[in-house]
Amino acid sequence: MYPYCSVLELFTRFSVSIRQPARCWNTDMAPYNLLTATVSLMARSFSAFYTNTPARCTSIVCSANINPVKYLTSQTSGPPKRPLNGYMRYVLQQKPVVSSENPEIKLVDVVRKIAQQWRMMSPEQKEPFQQASVQAMKQFKVDLQKYQAQLSPAELQQQALEKRQRMAKRKAIRKKRELNVLGKPKQCRTPFNIYMSEHFQEARGTTIQAKLKSLLDDWRNLFSHQKQVYIQLAEDDKIRYKNEIKSWEEHMIDIGREDLVRGQTQSKKKKTAAVRKATKKTAAKSVKKATLFFASNKQKSKTSSKAKPSASAKIVQKDSPRKPKM
Repeated sequence: MYPYCSVLELFTRFSVSIRQPARCWNTDMAPYNLLTATVSLMARSFSAFYTNTPARCTSIVCSANINPVKYLTSQTSGPPKRPLNGYMRYVLQQKPVVSSENPEIKLVDVVRKIAQQWRMMSPEQKEPFQQASVQAMKQFKVDLQKYQAQLSPAELQQQALEKRQRMAKRKAIRKKRELNVLGKPKQCRTPFNIYMSEHFQEARGTTIQAKLKSLLDDWRNLFSHQKQVYIQLAEDDKIRYKNEIKSWEEHMIDIGREDLVRGQTQSKKKKTAAVRKATKKTAAKSVKKATLFFASNKQKSKTSSKAKPSASAKIVQKDSPRKPKM
């Protein structure tokens, strides 16, 4: 309404004008005083229009009635995001519906209920979500090609390296999760770990790092007879781990998961390392033999060329007259 005038200024001026009951809300002079206050307010606002540092124009509207506008800007950096599959699209669509129908259940239960609905759906009902995912994937491939065309070879190599690191991290997380599901025993604790778990609550410091540092300092300052208690507990825990891991590995062999046994994995690593060494040795020997063979052939060709004269030299020697003997 009023260009280049702030909302706060208009609101404060208007509130000051209406907080004067003798001038604005007198029964006899209310219309006149309100009109003069409005005119003076407009005059002041228009005077701000010609100042050197104008404020931004905004309107006095309740923020709840304003719909925020999302500006469509292109991605300045980073590759395009992979689109969602059909199931995830269905989850995003049904999540607010199920949450409103069941406000007392947790988010995990909401997702489980939606997953059960998805399993009960027919292929014809799933078709719109899957078709939208296919179309989005086509557009994603086009955008990815455009993005990769703008990158240099070094950037492409860096992206490939980061992708391999992410895949290795995911593989390690999946393996750890699988071992937890299979019930692999926890590693034996060290004496310091046992001491830290017992005294962590009363440790000095506000952050975790500060507490760990204070516990480490206290551990170093302990006497040998005080540490002996925790050393004995660590030895007992080591015996516990050996017994549990032995029974667990026997169970893994029974169910056909020999690849998780420590001896099997170590032997596999040793075998692969031995095979690599053997291949390297054979390759080095073959290269050495080849170089010796070519060197000997070169030497033989040089000696034969020096020992045997050429055919043209023989003809010249025959045709040349012999010198008379004196």
